[in-house]
Amino acid sequence: MKYSVIQSSAEGCRNQTHIPPPVSYSKSCLSATTKTYKYLRRLLLFNQMDFEFALWQMIYLFIAPQKLYRNFNYRKQTKSQFARDDPAFLVLLIVCLCVTSLGFGWVLGLNLWQSISFVFYVVFVDCIFAGLIVATFLWLVTNQYLRSSSLEPDIEWAYAFDVHLNAFFPPLILLHFIQLFFYNWLISQTWLISRFLGNTFWLLALSYYVYITFLGYNCIPHLRNTRLLLMPLPIIFLLYLITLIIGWNVTASFMDFYKYRVY
Repeated sequence: MKYSVIQSSAEGCRNQTHIPPPVSYSKSCLSATTKTYKYLRRLLLFNQMDFEFALWQMIYLFIAPQKLYRNFNYRKQTKSQFARDDPAFLVLLIVCLCVTSLGFGWVLGLNLWQSISFVFYVVFVDCIFAGLIVATFLWLVTNQYLRSSSLEPDIEWAYAFDVHLNAFFPPLILLHFIQLFFYNWLISQTWLISRFLGNTFWLLALSYYVYITFLGYNCIPHLRNTRLLLMPLPIIFLLYLITLIIGWNVTASFMDFYKYRVY
C-alpha cells in the first residue's frame, strides 16, 4: 500500500509537468513557495554556495551565453526546475553592483554617504525593482502567448527572474565598469567621438540584454515564436542612430540623472 501511494504521487507530478521524471526524482513535487524558501534560506549559507561555478557562468555570459543555458536544461532534467537553486550568482552579482557603483560614485565626485545612497539605488531600483517588472512581464507573455500548448508546464517566475539577472550582468560591466575609464577625459566632452563612444556603450549593453533574454526563453523546448523577443534590437539600433544625428550624449544624460538622484 505504501508503494502504491508513492507511485500515485510520482504519477501526479509527471502529469503536471508532462516530462519524464529526472534521475534524482524526489517522489514529490516542490511548490514554488517551498523552492523560494529553500533558495532564500541558502542566501545565508555561504559555505554551501558554488561561487566558482557562478563565476564561470558570468564569464560565459560574455563569450558564449548559449553554453550557460544548456546548464539550465540540465538542471531541469536532474532537479525538475529551470531556475537556479544556488544563490551564488545573485550574491556575486550584488557584490559586482556594489563595487562598480562605488567606482561610479568616485567618477561622479560623490562623497561617502552619496556613494552609499547611489549603491542602494542601483541595487534595489535599477537591478531588483526593474528586474521584478521585466521578469513578471515576460513571465506573463511567455505563459500566455508563447507556449506551444496550454497543456505544457508554465514557465517558472523564478526562472524569468534568473534570465533577467543573466541579461543584466554584461550591461553592468559595460556601463558601470569599462565605460568609467573613458568618461571624464572623453565621453563627458562635447565632441562627436564622445557621443559616438558613449552611445555605442549603451547600444552594446541593451543589445546584450535583449539577446541574452532571447536565449533564456529560446532554450525552453515548448516555447514557440521566441524570435519575437528579438524585436527590440532594430528599434534600439534606430534610436542609436537618432541620438547620434541629433547630438544627444546618452551617457552624459544618465550621469546627470544619477547626480540629481543622490544630491
